[in-house]
Amino acid sequence: MPSTVYYGSPRQARLDARETLPAKLDLILERLKLRERVKDETVVIKMHTGTNIGYSTVHPVFVRKVVKAIKEGGGRPYVADVTWDAKGAEERGYSSETLGCPVYAAAGPDDKYCYEHERPFKNITKWKVAGLIQDATFLVNLAHAKGHPSCGYGGVFKNLALGCMVGTTRSAMHDAMQFDRYWWADKCDDAGRARIIAACPHSALVEDKNNPKELHLHPEQCNQCGRCLAVAPAGSLKIDKVNFHAFQEACAISTSLSLGTFAPGKAVHIIIANQMTPVCDCFGFTSMPVLQDAGIFGSDDIVACEQAVLDATSKLKLMEENLPTSMEVHTREGHPLRWLHGPYKDPYLVAQYGESLGLGTRNYVIEDILPVEKIERAPITYISAR
Repeated sequence: MPSTVYYGSPRQARLDARETLPAKLDLILERLKLRERVKDETVVIKMHTGTNIGYSTVHPVFVRKVVKAIKEGGGRPYVADVTWDAKGAEERGYSSETLGCPVYAAAGPDDKYCYEHERPFKNITKWKVAGLIQDATFLVNLAHAKGHPSCGYGGVFKNLALGCMVGTTRSAMHDAMQFDRYWWADKCDDAGRARIIAACPHSALVEDKNNPKELHLHPEQCNQCGRCLAVAPAGSLKIDKVNFHAFQEACAISTSLSLGTFAPGKAVHIIIANQMTPVCDCFGFTSMPVLQDAGIFGSDDIVACEQAVLDATSKLKLMEENLPTSMEVHTREGHPLRWLHGPYKDPYLVAQYGESLGLGTRNYVIEDILPVEKIERAPITYISAR
């Protein structure tokens, strides 16, 4: 049976506040029956408040709408994010005054308040879920859609997968991309290793910091262009999808563990798909958008929600003129963010892994909560100068 994904278009027919995204978010919250579901619940709003001087995260106007609905329903809301981002959240407009609720470090001020969960996967045995995530009784997963250098795209899965874990687990999740062997030093001499390093324009391959005879791959910087393979001695280097897919699978497992701390029906998922930049908001700055705005999506089903956003954004044109000059497109197959980050960073994988773990279904129906009317003329609202 398909899951319902509620949708609000970024377009409007009239110059009217009631047709804009914040107003459409209100309608999505009504469809999700958020107010009716949060009475007496401790509600964690998991979002990314960004870092440094980034300004493309979910705008406080949207967050306050969610907070207001929770309070009206009798819930007790707070925003939670990773420790170092929560500490400076007020510098980017996220404070109790602007949002209407406090902003907390999800694992406490020292990133140590957590609960351990065992689930063996490659290099990871124990996963540490942040205490203020697991302590809550209801979850609002409020995510911003954007590109991501590890997996091509980040949405509702990544918001939980990394944002609900302590720093040591997040690091281990990235290290899962190193688990499967990709380098054989005995099949390459010093000159060959130097050629491999020089061939990469993105510094994705470097000398290992512990042993200069070894090579270390930074998967985040690698777009699988193959320049290194063209100069590598036979059998010395492998750029394999298994290394890149490991991160996507780790994100699905991590998300399943965090969601598993909430009772059935005690979570909703919302994605704001606007100002979609090439890389994650944790980079601490905002670059030009590379996809046009796609709107707001909301569902009880995290898999359906992610799939719907990916399907919608897959139809958009990659704005190559907005790319940083250091980035390149070398494949034009699949999702446009895959064009940018490489064929092994398929944005759809995390939803596939999530479905296989029983987190939801990729089969969905879209319900447009306020379809854009096709009108040719409408009066422009006059705003008094007084």
